[in-house]
Amino acid sequence: MDIDQFIERPPWIGGDLQTLRDTLRPEKLPPDKGQELKIEVPGYGINKKANGKLLAFLDLPEKAKNPLGLIVILHGLGGSSKRVGLRRMALSFQAAGYAVLRLNLRGADPGRHLAPGTYAAKCNSDLIPVLVKAREVCKRLSQSSNDSSQCSIPLLGAGISLGGTILLNACLGINKIHESNKPLLDGLVCTSSPLDLAVCSDKIEQPRNKFYQQWILQRLIRQTLEDPFKVSQEELKALSNKLKAKSTQLTIRSFDSLITAPRWGYLDVEDYYLNASPLPKLLNSQYRKLLPPTLFLQSLDDPWVPAISAQKLGELLDSTSESHLKVVITKKGGHNGFHGRDGCWGDKLVNKWFAYLTG
Repeated sequence: MDIDQFIERPPWIGGDLQTLRDTLRPEKLPPDKGQELKIEVPGYGINKKANGKLLAFLDLPEKAKNPLGLIVILHGLGGSSKRVGLRRMALSFQAAGYAVLRLNLRGADPGRHLAPGTYAAKCNSDLIPVLVKAREVCKRLSQSSNDSSQCSIPLLGAGISLGGTILLNACLGINKIHESNKPLLDGLVCTSSPLDLAVCSDKIEQPRNKFYQQWILQRLIRQTLEDPFKVSQEELKALSNKLKAKSTQLTIRSFDSLITAPRWGYLDVEDYYLNASPLPKLLNSQYRKLLPPTLFLQSLDDPWVPAISAQKLGELLDSTSESHLKVVITKKGGHNGFHGRDGCWGDKLVNKWFAYLTG
C-alpha cells in the first residue's frame, strides 16, 4: 500500500494547532441521520450489578446499496460519537461505501443516561457485546444487499486516540467471538492511540500541557458527576476533596487513581496503567498473532501521546515478516490532526487501509 507524504495545511502548522483545529474551526457537517442502536452490556469491574446499555449510531453508505463492510468507530478520552473529527471520519467511510457504527462508550454523551459508571482503556466486558452485535448487523446488511455470494460483510474497527487502545485490548484479550467463532475484527486502525498509559500520563502532566489536561478533566469529571445512577459517597468525597485543593493536584493520573482504576477492579493506578497498556503484548509475537491486519498511525509532534511506543513497535516489526501489521509515523500531524492541503490526510490514509483490506 503506497502512502503519500503528509504536508501540513496552513495555518494549522505545528502539533498544537493540528490537534486543536477541529475545536478552533469545526467543519460544518451535514445533519446527523444515524439510526440509534442500544446495546446491552453487563456489569463491569467490581460493580457486577452495573448493567446498562451503550448507545451507538448506525450510518449507512451514501450511495452504495451493498456495503463494503461495517466499521465500528470509537472516540477518545472525554469524547463521543458526536465529535467533529469522529463524524468527519465516519462520513468519509460512508462516502467510500462502508456502513459505520459510531459507539458511545460507558458514560459518554449522548448515552450517559443508559449505563452507570465510566469506561476505561481496557473494558472488554463492554466491547465484546458491542462486537457481537456488530457481527449481527454485518449479517443483516449482507442479507439485505441481495448478494448471495457473500455470507457476511467484513467487520472493521477504527479507534481514535484511546478508542484505538480499547479496540486493541479487546483483540489482544479475546481472539474470537465465542458464539459465532468469528474473529473480533477483520481489520483495525489506531490513530494517535496510547500504547503505554504511564508514558502518556507523564506527557499530559507536563507544564506545557496544562490547558489540555484541564480541558480533558472537565469532560471526565462532568461525565462522572452527571451519572444518573449516582456516584458512590467514597468517590464523591475523594473527587470533591481534589476539586477543593489546588488545581495542579488534580491530574489525569489522580482521576484514574480515584475513579477509573478502582471501578474496573485494579489494585491502584499503577496496576491499571501496566495491565491496560497494550504495548507489552504488542511486543510479544504470540499476542500479535491475535490481531487482525492493523494500521498504527502516530505523529512525532503529538503533544499528548509520545511516539516512542509506536517507534518501538515499528522497529520490532521491521525485523519480522508480520506483514499484517503496519506502523506509520509522520513528522507532523499533532494528536489525531493530520490536516493536510487537501482535507484530512489521516482520514484518507485510514480509508486507503480499509480499501486495501477489502479490495
